[in-house]
Amino acid sequence: MAKSIMIQGTMSNAGKSILAGGLCRVFAQDGYRTAPFKSQNMALNSYITREGLEMGRAQVMQAEAAGVEPSVLMNPILLKPTDDMGSQVIVNGEPRGVMPAAEYFRRKRELIPAILNAYHKLEADYDVIVIEGAGSPAEINLKSEDIVNMGLAQLVDAPVLLVGDIDRGGVFAQLVGTIALLEERERARIKGTIINKFRGDKEILLPGLRMLEERTGIAVRGVVPYFQLDIEDEDSLSQRFTRKGTGGLVDIVVIRLPRISNFTDFMALECMDGVSLRYVDRPGDFGEPDAVFLPGSKNTSGDLLWMRQNGLEAKVLRHAAAGKLVFGICGGYQMLGEWICDPDGAEYQGEIPGMGLLPVRTVFAPEKTRTRVSGRFLHMEGILKELEQVETEGYEIHMGTTTAAEGAGILRLTDELNPNIHKTDGAAQGNVYGCYVHGVFDLPEAAGGLVRALLKEKGLADTPVEALDMRAYKEEQYDHLADIIRESLDMEAVYEILEKGMEAPCSLSSE
Repeated sequence: MAKSIMIQGTMSNAGKSILAGGLCRVFAQDGYRTAPFKSQNMALNSYITREGLEMGRAQVMQAEAAGVEPSVLMNPILLKPTDDMGSQVIVNGEPRGVMPAAEYFRRKRELIPAILNAYHKLEADYDVIVIEGAGSPAEINLKSEDIVNMGLAQLVDAPVLLVGDIDRGGVFAQLVGTIALLEERERARIKGTIINKFRGDKEILLPGLRMLEERTGIAVRGVVPYFQLDIEDEDSLSQRFTRKGTGGLVDIVVIRLPRISNFTDFMALECMDGVSLRYVDRPGDFGEPDAVFLPGSKNTSGDLLWMRQNGLEAKVLRHAAAGKLVFGICGGYQMLGEWICDPDGAEYQGEIPGMGLLPVRTVFAPEKTRTRVSGRFLHMEGILKELEQVETEGYEIHMGTTTAAEGAGILRLTDELNPNIHKTDGAAQGNVYGCYVHGVFDLPEAAGGLVRALLKEKGLADTPVEALDMRAYKEEQYDHLADIIRESLDMEAVYEILEKGMEAPCSLSSE
């Protein structure tokens, strides 16, 4: 029977996901078979498992850190916002439809059996479960129906470490205020607090730490420094969106759509020397890039209309007309076509013209395609001739069917769920390309081929290009994260909390 420990935060983006991932790595390094768990995740950045089921990428990152295969058991409920008032609800990897927020709030306790079933299956197969909460446990308007913070901790009897973000200011008020708003039985679950994202000399912080312990009666279990590691993160809170890549030999722009999804498709390119990759949501920031990527979207038609209204579509069209590279992935691929039709209102009721840069038409349907694929680029023309016969792999996750003109496909793929099924995917026309495969440039041969093609286009064909092995690179990042966790947290106390659970002391012994 697995032992558990839960990471909760004083607010969203306090660092719960990364710290949980770090603990997963530490426990795995120490010989424990470890699994992450988050009962309910809200994210547009999702992943398809080998079984063709959908889960949040944060738990995929944590599973990778633990060295285990990602499973939807680690994230039984996934909410993918479609607009400001509703989300697609995915249970055990399968979509249940779109629900308004108020309806989901009324019905979410009906999902407790699915949550507990997933947790208990993990409990039977692992030594340690690292649980991640969501937002704050002190959202008093949501506590009555809580299934992800203290409500979940009580259901599975997990001890809690509470994390506060000092980089955003007011960390002592965050922690003291959160604890004060909890009920006594909830406060008893908190076995330690953690100060996250600290910059500077820890000695200056010590008086505040002592006062924090005096005010709460709960020990501070560590101060984690502000650090920069290249680890996949969550949706719109991602710092990737605010980075200003400059000075590279190759300048790549990714359109930051309002409902952008699976932006980790570009991580392999971001990591390459000589590549500047920028996320742009205003025409004034577009500049003169060498390539433009249109990423996935949870509302393809809505985001295309947004581009049309704010002037970014015109920028992309002028870029394409100048003979420069445009590449669309998933929703971005659909946008580049001639028409997008949504007769059943799966995302956006009606029919709108696409950008007209690819000879394809898309018709939406309620069913979602979810599968992993592998294959290679077909006969390529134009700028990306460098990619011809290069291997690729990734996953598809989309609603709708895109029909391309005969011979337009750019990928030959094998469906990993049905190995006997081979298919072509995507389309090309001149210097414009698109496909459905997320992660299409993750393999070093594909990322390197893309950058070499762009350098050749600029007359820099002799420039050496080295693409990272992303799997090895991620392993290095997870090991660095584990080192930071070991140096920053009182791991002896963490192991005592893990071993004793709710019997572990929460206050410091007198010294």
